[in-house]
Amino acid sequence: MMLRRREDYRTLFWMLVCAPALILLHWTKPQLGWGLLPASCYFAIAAGVIAHNHMHRPTLHSKLANELFSAWISILYGYPVFAWLPTHNLNHHKLLNRRGDATITWRYSNEHTLWIAATYFFVSAYFQSAWIADYVRAARRDKPALFRRIIGQYVITFGVHAAAIAAAFAAYGARRGLAVWALSMGVPAFSALWTIMLFNYCQHVHTDPWSKHDHSRNFEGRLLNFLLFGNGLHPVHHEQPSLHWADAARAHARIRHLIDPRLREPSMLWFFVRQYLVAPFWPRVGTAQIGRAPFEDGLTG
Repeated sequence: MMLRRREDYRTLFWMLVCAPALILLHWTKPQLGWGLLPASCYFAIAAGVIAHNHMHRPTLHSKLANELFSAWISILYGYPVFAWLPTHNLNHHKLLNRRGDATITWRYSNEHTLWIAATYFFVSAYFQSAWIADYVRAARRDKPALFRRIIGQYVITFGVHAAAIAAAFAAYGARRGLAVWALSMGVPAFSALWTIMLFNYCQHVHTDPWSKHDHSRNFEGRLLNFLLFGNGLHPVHHEQPSLHWADAARAHARIRHLIDPRLREPSMLWFFVRQYLVAPFWPRVGTAQIGRAPFEDGLTG
């Protein structure tokens, strides 16, 4: 299992050691379930970030090893990772929160409120589903090998979760077994899907998709970017999609002075507090549209 970059030893350690160890601990010590849940959610969110990185730049040299790794992180993340290709790589990166992007932040309103941010997952997931369905249909028609891999990811992801529920029921009974599965796998997976989309929302709301560098918001905290494999540094990712996460900080440093200071957040936690707890009472501390709005394209409707 040869890595393309040595920094990804941490990627493998997170996914192949830490995350499974937590699941095992949930199952062997179910009384610790609620106490372990925050860590389990973190590693599921990390799996989502790693899935994103992996679909832009495969982690391993071997095609088979990459397919196996994709299947495993799909289980942890809660959804087949191939879906990043049609919705993110081929759609979001091309349109960048402009009209036609399935993940636009301004679909019903360009306001930035807690309600819109919290429900963004459900709206975005609905509109992304059409891109996923079209991609699967096209693969079935034109690329049978790809279609088989897609079906394999669906079967493995949901099959493993179904088998885990059945095993938990058999070991602990229906009520406690459901709790064991939910706390070890189910809730963490949902938290990952919801949080990854929230990150996307926060990184693009009120930014300028027509700008060279102000199209995304940065979260520059070192701890955050360690825990999330450089995911807080977003303009460099859009400008160099195949850039390895370990190189993001250096690339960001080269263009940092060109990015509007309002899009360089030192802390994601403070951003959340300021935007969702303080701004409703003191709007001036909240975000405002920077530059040209994404819908200002001269089109109507």
